[in-house]
Amino acid sequence: MKPLPPRLRVVGDVHGDARAFAIAAETDRFIVQLGDLVDDGPDTPGALAVMFRLLDEGRGLFLLGNHDFKLARALRGDKVYGPGVARTLAELPASMRERTLEVISQAPAWISTRTAIFVHGGFHPGMLGQSPPPFPPGRPEPLVARALYGQTTGRVTGAGKPERLLRWVDDIPPGMTLYCGHDQRSADGRPYIRSGRAGARAVFLDTGAGKGGHLSWMDIDLP
Repeated sequence: MKPLPPRLRVVGDVHGDARAFAIAAETDRFIVQLGDLVDDGPDTPGALAVMFRLLDEGRGLFLLGNHDFKLARALRGDKVYGPGVARTLAELPASMRERTLEVISQAPAWISTRTAIFVHGGFHPGMLGQSPPPFPPGRPEPLVARALYGQTTGRVTGAGKPERLLRWVDDIPPGMTLYCGHDQRSADGRPYIRSGRAGARAVFLDTGAGKGGHLSWMDIDLP
């Protein structure tokens, strides 16, 4: 993968909110979308079309999110269950399916630079200095699982979702900032920022797009 340009717009989970994603894409900055382009919202095909355009123009990329991973598995013929993926498959035109599988299969699970880490779900020190592996043929290996799903206890919450931990924030090296989605931690509609023991920061950019909230993004400059 080529090094990232220095001027970035980091975009949180889109979840089918194509209209908001199109607005976020109106910039001369390079787009890094943090995964979960699909499911939940009103227009997953439209969100994918915006991403296809950014890829074709060399103006952006997206990371592999757990919802994207699930959709790609369904498109390649795996048995995948759930109302979200079933609805997305029903909405996705046949003309987009091959390209969708191709681009999701090529999406990196994480990107790290000297001062920043970009990942969908959660961090592990093993990601530093190591390129993510190719798209998993089956169950994701531990580092990819951490990237997609974050850190969990193995229990579920009262809402029926996996109980998630943020202990991994303490493992981010000092002087680095991590940008992620997946966990909608915001209590005020703005990205949630959490500091680790070493003084590093994790910026959670999922503010509920496609799920009753809105899409958030942040413009940053890499040194």
